[in-house]
Amino acid sequence: MPAKLSGAPTRPADGGMMANENLRGLRHERRWTQAQVAELVCAQIETATGRNPDLEANWISRLERGAITWPSGEYRAALCAVFQVSGEEELGLCPKGPARRRGKPSAPGRTDDVRGFSADTELSSRLARYAAETNVNALVLEQFDADVARLSAGFVSRPLSLLIPEIRSVRTEVFRLLEGRQRPGQTQHLYVVAGWLCGLAAHVSLDLGDRSSASTHARTVVQCAEIAEHSTLRSWARSFQSLAAYWAGEHGRAADLARAGREKDRGPGAGTLKARLLSLEARALAARGDRHDALRSLALAHEARSAAERDELAGVFSFPEAKQWTYAGTTLLTVGGREQVQLAITASNRAVELYQAGPEGDRSPGDLHAAHLDLATAYLASGEVEGADAELSEVLGAEEYTASITIRLRNLATLLGSGPYRDTRSAVGLRERVREMTDRSALVSRPTEPRCPTSP
Repeated sequence: MPAKLSGAPTRPADGGMMANENLRGLRHERRWTQAQVAELVCAQIETATGRNPDLEANWISRLERGAITWPSGEYRAALCAVFQVSGEEELGLCPKGPARRRGKPSAPGRTDDVRGFSADTELSSRLARYAAETNVNALVLEQFDADVARLSAGFVSRPLSLLIPEIRSVRTEVFRLLEGRQRPGQTQHLYVVAGWLCGLAAHVSLDLGDRSSASTHARTVVQCAEIAEHSTLRSWARSFQSLAAYWAGEHGRAADLARAGREKDRGPGAGTLKARLLSLEARALAARGDRHDALRSLALAHEARSAAERDELAGVFSFPEAKQWTYAGTTLLTVGGREQVQLAITASNRAVELYQAGPEGDRSPGDLHAAHLDLATAYLASGEVEGADAELSEVLGAEEYTASITIRLRNLATLLGSGPYRDTRSAVGLRERVREMTDRSALVSRPTEPRCPTSP
């Protein structure tokens, strides 16, 4: 009796079913049970088609006994994928009929090539079906873009208590979709949307004084920008990190991050973001004591403003002219000196005028408060206590403050308690008003203050 060929299917002498030793041998090599193979095949088919065939160990047993010799295409493809073989022949599968003769199997020829090519076609077909499946469409992405634009525009004037649940809801939906499958361009678009939404979450956290959460959100923005290859989003993230570092008192790091946002070939684009980054750098350099470089960056920021085009997104992701004048006022006030203090008063007054003249929906209470507080500080530096009192009156009636305004108020209280103001009746009364406001429960946070940036 001739020796059995390795891997060849065998048929009993009585002409019964021919056992599939190839498939059985592959299974034994991997030390899998028939139930385990059935489970793997089910998972493979579900991944490719979304349908679970609910196969059991008995189906594998029938394949190995030869009761089933040529299952349908999706089952053959799944078996090839599970056992990591290139074609059905390696699994011992072939159609019933003349091609399957008793004894020694025929040598591979044209039929085998055609059969293998047919398996390749099935794999291509599966790839086409997989690539065509997506859980988003153009309308879904358009709606997300509209949501981001609406939330960004509303952020500057709407209460945080109303914005937080909306931002969380849209972010959750975007994250859920990213866990599914889209075409590459759609995935990239979703990452951009996710980045802007995480930017809104970062701003909420910073306004509430939660710097740790703000940092986490900002790092996620950077990651989304890198994945989506979106340079404007990345530059905005660096500008936000610079802002957060400044309010943490890390002025050198704030300046470095602002510069990083203008990195060559990965810069801020043609909108107002370049002016924002230069303004942030100027303010941070002034706080660090680099007077000359601060004034130079401030001048470059004004040049960038004159060349800026319309921003892709309005609101918190843009840098309006009024906000730029606010930053300029803070920078000039921090640089100090009689001339710069007078220029700071001019800049801060210009910021107040622009905010008050603009549409109410574009008016940021926090930025308007900042301009008034810079004016109050500048008036104190000029010895005008009454002028400072008038500016503070514009701020002290608010129901709540952001973390940065709280810091400015406490710095001003420290200034009022120092030097020539310590025993002045008007200054004492003003200091008590400030302290009363910074201690009341309506404040949104009690952050740790950096050092007071200016003194008379």
